[in-house]
Amino acid sequence: MAATPKRLFKGTAETTSTTVYTVPASTTTIVKNIVLTNKTANDATITITIAGTGVVYGYSVAANDTVVIDLSLVMNATETITVQSGTANAINIYISGVEVV
Repeated sequence: MAATPKRLFKGTAETTSTTVYTVPASTTTIVKNIVLTNKTANDATITITIAGTGVVYGYSVAANDTVVIDLSLVMNATETITVQSGTANAINIYISGVEVV
């Protein structure tokens, strides 16, 4: 089994729920770290759903602040990560993990 460190997503959250990562076939993914940065002068909310479960739900990120979430969540083939921000162009997201084939 080969374990490959991977950037799972890097970008700005949309105001509609958007799938940003899908586990490839015959692969297990372990989500290790999520970095949330609010690049605006106002608080903004974020929701992140991993494998059908809201792991960050309506979380308010303070204006001009960064939040780092360390975790170890296992995802199976075809499961997804979706993100949604309450404010347009407010929150940058960086998600990293490991793909195991």
